[in-house]
Amino acid sequence: MLTKIAAETVAPSCHPERSEGSAVVDGKPKLWFDGEIADADALQADLTTHAMHYGSGVFEGIRSYATKQGASVFRLRDHLERMRKGAELLGIAFDAEQAADATLQALRANRHRDAYIRPLAWVGAGSFGLDVAGHAQHLMVATTPALVHLSGANTRMTVSPWRRNPASSLPPLKLCGAYVNSILAKREAKSRGFDEALFVDDAGLVVECTGANVFLVKKGRVTAVEHRDALPGITRDTLIALSSADARAVTLDELRDADEVFACGTAAEVAPIAAIDARVFGDNPVSRELAALYARVVRGEEAAFRSWLTPV
Repeated sequence: MLTKIAAETVAPSCHPERSEGSAVVDGKPKLWFDGEIADADALQADLTTHAMHYGSGVFEGIRSYATKQGASVFRLRDHLERMRKGAELLGIAFDAEQAADATLQALRANRHRDAYIRPLAWVGAGSFGLDVAGHAQHLMVATTPALVHLSGANTRMTVSPWRRNPASSLPPLKLCGAYVNSILAKREAKSRGFDEALFVDDAGLVVECTGANVFLVKKGRVTAVEHRDALPGITRDTLIALSSADARAVTLDELRDADEVFACGTAAEVAPIAAIDARVFGDNPVSRELAALYARVVRGEEAAFRSWLTPV
């Protein structure tokens, strides 16, 4: 489990980066842990924590944004419902309403407006072995100033030699252990000078990136890549609604032949792809237009979609 330790035993370099305007009440980052707000640097995990050894946890990536009405969390309930499904598979008790309240408490404690939010539920300390029965269970929520994944217009992607976890082996949810697959693909892509890896299955169908879904644009028409092994992304769902995109299977050849390609996710938001291996794309006007629309939606500037926002 996590326990409190003296704050002075943690080196200053362990503090997460903070952007201007993100200062907390006493200068220390806070997180919500098992029912209360605590100093982030005053907690430690038992070395027999099951999730540390076996990946028995489930998480979400959520964003809050500064709006004219104050900070708001984008599609909070949808994220927590997906998290509940993962927790249920692992036998972790999960109360979505408690997690929603914990999220708001953590944001308030840190005085964050634009922030990335990381709720994590996991199996705690106990004996070694794969059986999770009898282990403690925990929930935490941390927030940090938003760091955008795949930011900018120069993201270069490569087809990974690795295959995505098949849904018949691991359900496409945010299970902690499943992301070793993404780490391997990301490391391999970076070793060859690329920013991101693209998973393709044995039949040549596009799956997703290491942490983002994929769209293509052809003759002005937007298409969302659909694959049973891909995470059912909430940003993906948002962009389908905003663009009236169709969702279907897409081959790698079709993706390379597209006029534009972009990746999307809570952290990535809408990230135009500059190249897939040797295939270089152009100005990406549709992708940029969608990115601008998405930015207005998450900041409450589009009245029709304000129901997706939870005020902090």
